[in-house]
Amino acid sequence: MRSGEEAARTRLRGHELSATGVTVSYDGVDVVHDAALRLRPGEVTALVGPNGSGKSTLLRTIARLQRPRHAELRIDADTDGLALTSREFARHVALLTQSRPTPGGLTVRDVVEFGRYPYRGRFGRPDPDASDAVDRALALTGVTDLAERGADRLSGGQSQRVWLAGCLAQETGVLLLDEPTTHLDPRYQIELLDLIRDLADDHGIAVGVVLHDLDQAAAVADRITLLESGRIVADGRPEEVLTPDRLTAVYGIRFDVDTDPLTGRPRTRPIGRHHMRTTRSERLGTTS
Repeated sequence: MRSGEEAARTRLRGHELSATGVTVSYDGVDVVHDAALRLRPGEVTALVGPNGSGKSTLLRTIARLQRPRHAELRIDADTDGLALTSREFARHVALLTQSRPTPGGLTVRDVVEFGRYPYRGRFGRPDPDASDAVDRALALTGVTDLAERGADRLSGGQSQRVWLAGCLAQETGVLLLDEPTTHLDPRYQIELLDLIRDLADDHGIAVGVVLHDLDQAAAVADRITLLESGRIVADGRPEEVLTPDRLTAVYGIRFDVDTDPLTGRPRTRPIGRHHMRTTRSERLGTTS
C-alpha cells in the first residue's frame, strides 16, 4: 500500500502560470504598474518588498481575487486564465490567504474538504475522489492524526498546515501563499517553508509566496521578485536580487549582505542607528 506522499505524486502535477501587463488600481490610482510574473513548475518564487509595495495585491490579482485594470494570465502557455470559469480556474490555481476564519463545530477533515469545491457537481452531486484527495493532503502536511479534532482547537502552526492541506486537496499545479509564516514561531515558520520546498521539489508544483523575511526568501526560493511602489524592480536568483545597494535603495535603510556559511545563500542585515553603538566600557576604554 502506497503512502500518502507516494500517492500524491500520481495526482499533483505542476503547471506554469504567467502574468503580463498586470496593472491594478484603487480609486483611480494605479497601485501595481505593468507587472510581469512567471511561476514555473518545480520552482519557488518569493515576492518581497516594503510594506505597501504591492506584493499581496499582485498575488491576489493573479489568483483572480483582485480585479485588474489590465492583465494577461496564461496557464501552461495555451490556456487563457481569465477566460476560465471560477471553478475551472480553481482546478489549476490554489491560494492560501493571509486571514482565514476559525470555524467552530467543524473538524480538521471538514475544513480540508472545503478544498474540493471545484470538483463538486451541481445540485449537490458528490465528488467521488474527495476522500482520497483529503487523505493525501492530510498526509502531505503531516496532520493526519488531527483529522477528527475540532478545527477551533488547533495551535497557530497546526491551523496553518490544515489550511494548506485544504489548498492541496484542490490538487492544483500552482500554489500561491500570502505571508504564510505570519504569527508563527520560528519552528513552525521553518517547518512550513520546508513543506513549501518539498511541494516544489518532490511534486513539481509551481509556488509563488509573499514573504517579509528576506533571509527566509533567500533560503526557500529559486527566484526572488522584488517590488517597490507597485513596480517590479528586480527578478532573478536570490544572489542577483538581494544586493546591498538595491536593498538599501528600496527599503530606505542601509543593508549589508553576506553569504550564509550553512546554506551558501545570501544573508541580509539591515543596519539601524543603534547597531553601531558602543558600550559605556568601550567608550571609556575599559573592560567589564
